[in-house]
Amino acid sequence: MVVRNLRIALVTSAIGHDQGVFLAHAFGARYDLPIPLALFVAGGAAVVLVSFLFVLGRPAREPVAADPPPNVPGGHGWAAVGLAVTAALAVAGFTGSQEVPANILPTAFWLIAWIAVPLSCGIAGDWTRPVNPFAALARIAGTARIRRLVLGTERPLGWPDRIGWWPAAALFAALACAELVFSQTATLPRVIATGILLYSLVSAFAGILFGPVWIARGEVFSVLFATWGRLGWFRFGTAGRRGFTGGLTAGFDASPSRIAFVLLLLVSVNFDGLLATPQWARIEGQLAGQHPEALRLATFAALTVVTCAVFGAFALAAARAGRHGTGFTAALAGLLPSMLPIAFGYLLAHNLQYVLVNAQLLAPLLGNPVGDPGWPLHLPYPFDGRFEPDPSILPSAFFWYASVLVIVVAHVVAVVLAHRHLVTAAPAARAARSSEYPWLVAMVAYTMASLVLIAQPLATDDSGHAAEAVTGR
Repeated sequence: MVVRNLRIALVTSAIGHDQGVFLAHAFGARYDLPIPLALFVAGGAAVVLVSFLFVLGRPAREPVAADPPPNVPGGHGWAAVGLAVTAALAVAGFTGSQEVPANILPTAFWLIAWIAVPLSCGIAGDWTRPVNPFAALARIAGTARIRRLVLGTERPLGWPDRIGWWPAAALFAALACAELVFSQTATLPRVIATGILLYSLVSAFAGILFGPVWIARGEVFSVLFATWGRLGWFRFGTAGRRGFTGGLTAGFDASPSRIAFVLLLLVSVNFDGLLATPQWARIEGQLAGQHPEALRLATFAALTVVTCAVFGAFALAAARAGRHGTGFTAALAGLLPSMLPIAFGYLLAHNLQYVLVNAQLLAPLLGNPVGDPGWPLHLPYPFDGRFEPDPSILPSAFFWYASVLVIVVAHVVAVVLAHRHLVTAAPAARAARSSEYPWLVAMVAYTMASLVLIAQPLATDDSGHAAEAVTGR
């Protein structure tokens, strides 16, 4: 069987099957919808419309300055913990079993660092800054003494404005493509360990050259977790009020690189959802066969361009209707805070079942992290080979209704945040109301499309339009 990505690999092995049909994001039986899917979609759209009517005409608070510099804490103790854990995981990747489910590194990186930690930041705030090993290496290497030895000066190089957040955006796009396009290679323990080693060297050298600005704009995990952390309840020293979405009172910098990074968060989860649909499976089977990488890479690039163009067009239409006097870039940047909750909602809805099922594998992996049959430490159940994850830990109905709730709530929050920006940007109340209608159309349409997409691997529509399961790929 061709393994689509880590999700298939982990669950396939853990359940004890080597061949067969497995679901990408729906493990076990699908939920038979009690009413047609179209009614769920219409209901979600109606909720978004009602939320718009609720906030229409209400005043909004002024946002604070865009993208304030983060307060990057020191804390050598937590940094040492992060570095030690990362080093141990890399050693496990180099020296342990190269079977994906048997080695702890693929689960730790692609499940915990790539999915679970961003989800936790979106809920609690960016708690990762003291323990981020790559940021710690940049801080350690970026001291005045080391910089003087390497560069002959204690002052870091300037960070040109034209560079912006492009390094972080490019690194995030590479990681997203590694997971979704080149997963059969990118999930191998030795490949992940090599990537960790090389990126550690890059981050340390960039810390020498540029100092803290590398952490703020170039180091991909710092930028990623800080961006998701704007949604979380706690600020952990960053700007904004306490509470959910409190960090979004500070807008995003109106630069193409910052826009690209935030939009890539949305594109990556949408592309992941697209790969889980039966329609994509048929297209891929007809056009790409056993080598789908080129098709997936082209689709990811096209989806990025289309997403930017479509949302940019609606943002520009809203700006012109509201007489904001801004162009394409500034109009889209102003509405980016309203798009981040949508990206997070889809990230949560799309990965909730995946995390709850595959996180169970951490127990036996902690008992034998390198997957060596001769591992000397023998821990009791569930930290041994007898443990098997339960793919039906919760009924399919739970994941379906949770997904509907998350998607709809995310779009309602987006409407509220967009209202806040559009009201403050317009010169008059009438212009502000006019500016909200184009963006409302975009939000309602995207709500409906998101619900249809998220239904594909989870539910079956009794009306005959089945959201089929994804067969082995």
